[in-house]
Amino acid sequence: MAERSSVPDQPPEGLRRRLGVADAVVIGLGSMIGAGIFAALGPAARAAGEGLPFGLAVAAVIAYCNATSSARLAARYPVSGGAYVYGRERLGEFWGFAAGWSFVVGKTASCAAMALTVGAYVWPDRAHAVAVAAVVAMTAVNYRGIEKSAMLTRIVVAGVLGVLAAVVVVAFTAGPADTARLAFDGEVTVGGILQSAGLLFFAFAGYARIATLAEEIRDPSRTIPRAIPLALALTLAVYTVVAVAALTVLGPRQLAEATAPLAQTVRATGVTWLEPVVRAGAATAALGSLLALTLGVSRTVLAMARDRYLPRTLSAVHPRFGVPHRAEIGVGVVVAVVAAIADVRSVIGFSSFGVLLYYAVANASARTLTAAENRPPRVIPVLGLCGCVVLALALPWTAVASGLTVTALGVALYLVRARAR
Repeated sequence: MAERSSVPDQPPEGLRRRLGVADAVVIGLGSMIGAGIFAALGPAARAAGEGLPFGLAVAAVIAYCNATSSARLAARYPVSGGAYVYGRERLGEFWGFAAGWSFVVGKTASCAAMALTVGAYVWPDRAHAVAVAAVVAMTAVNYRGIEKSAMLTRIVVAGVLGVLAAVVVVAFTAGPADTARLAFDGEVTVGGILQSAGLLFFAFAGYARIATLAEEIRDPSRTIPRAIPLALALTLAVYTVVAVAALTVLGPRQLAEATAPLAQTVRATGVTWLEPVVRAGAATAALGSLLALTLGVSRTVLAMARDRYLPRTLSAVHPRFGVPHRAEIGVGVVVAVVAAIADVRSVIGFSSFGVLLYYAVANASARTLTAAENRPPRVIPVLGLCGCVVLALALPWTAVASGLTVTALGVALYLVRARAR
């Protein structure tokens, strides 16, 4: 085990602590709800069929373990970087770098997926151009400061929850909902449920934004352990109700083939006037996720740049706005390039693979906490670690292969940078 080092509560040239519990919960919700409902529901249904609710339950259990481990670690190390910092402090430099690398590449793909979701709903024929414009706009908002980002995220979350509530009410009251569509037909497999859980984990991982923004949260030792479980519980409740509503209206096969599942759910009910509202809500949700996701990625880049694993210039904090402006611009440029050339479905599995590796390191780090450091029950980090590895390997083989390739590139980069340092 690596020697424990003391991480200051407010490091020199650090970020300003401005976020309370409500702000942290809203940022977590903004990251999760848009990604899960409007991007991952269709691919997850394709993998699990009628077993989708079980995949959702498995993803929720692993997410709870990860959230608990992350909350305890973030309270212990209240600085930017998330599991990059935890792995470095508890396991050693290599594991910290592995977590940070997995997070940056995985969440860069997530950002691109959210930008492409905006384009698909706003202007399908020009989806890539709209996606790039969305990245530029959200980068500009983040550049102006964390308080403005939190305020905009609060507005986005409120609007999206209103749209989702309307979808659920219409599905259960005005549509051809049939609970028989939830029955198993013998085609559900354990592998399909696990793959579905891995894809849906892409949706739950938004609570990481709370941990990676630890340096900007007031009283992090109290705020983070409260905000993360609350954001996760609220998101799980929303996911469950919406997924069941979509399944009872469309059935697993139609849901698996849907490119805009909630819009098609509303269309199937005959309440056609609601469909444009749902499309607008989907675009708004994806924008909210993009906003919060880029916040988390830029803060991890900031932490890695401070340690010279990424160019040192990326560690600069803007003297007026109090944000890592060079890291935010760098992340924005990379996401814009990916959004210009990638397909939304192809990046979800890749993103899940990277994020699951990230949380595997977080759980391994939490396993080393002592009772004096407010460690979680032993079973939680062990279950979280094993679950992350299983779900990562259960993803589509293309996601696993590409994820392993990029991980190997990260290891090579670590060896080169470590020798140079």
